[in-house]
Amino acid sequence: MGSGVTVRPATAADVPALAAIYEDACLHGVGTFEEVPPGVDDMGARLATVLGRGLPYVLAEIDGRVAGFAYAAPFRLRAAYRFTVEDSVYIHPDFKGCGVGRTLLSRVLADCEALGLRQVIAVIGGSDNAGSIGLHRSLGFEHQGTLPGLGYKFGQWRDIVLMQKALNGGLETEPDAPGLSLSGV
Repeated sequence: MGSGVTVRPATAADVPALAAIYEDACLHGVGTFEEVPPGVDDMGARLATVLGRGLPYVLAEIDGRVAGFAYAAPFRLRAAYRFTVEDSVYIHPDFKGCGVGRTLLSRVLADCEALGLRQVIAVIGGSDNAGSIGLHRSLGFEHQGTLPGLGYKFGQWRDIVLMQKALNGGLETEPDAPGLSLSGV
């Protein structure tokens, strides 16, 4: 990636760039099953919700351009899930395959570990999504299962691949942090 790479927290000023990257994923990829891209206002609300929970939402800039973004969000909103998050990673088409995803997801994992979280779940659209599956595997995620044909996108049934990574000892010890606040933000 070179020396022109900066990873930093996303801010409201970044929302148009985040929306453009996610729009491409909605319209051309199977990593998300969302088919209609959210507008800038909706993306701003999504960013604010993640940040309002104290969770990481980071982006990578290369030579002044937003190359991708990643974040962690609650896996589910019931109290028992307060130590578990789901990660998301989206890369601008010009920067796929050059390590941006690994850099971003590594930062999100480190931030989640610092928060005392215990599990990170990847819900990957498409069992043929080799890039995302390989990225998660390279960072220690383990394949937990494939749910066939859960989504229908681009004229085909699409699978969901579930991967999981333990943090802070995972299920081996009692939690030593309060976990996420899952009440409304």
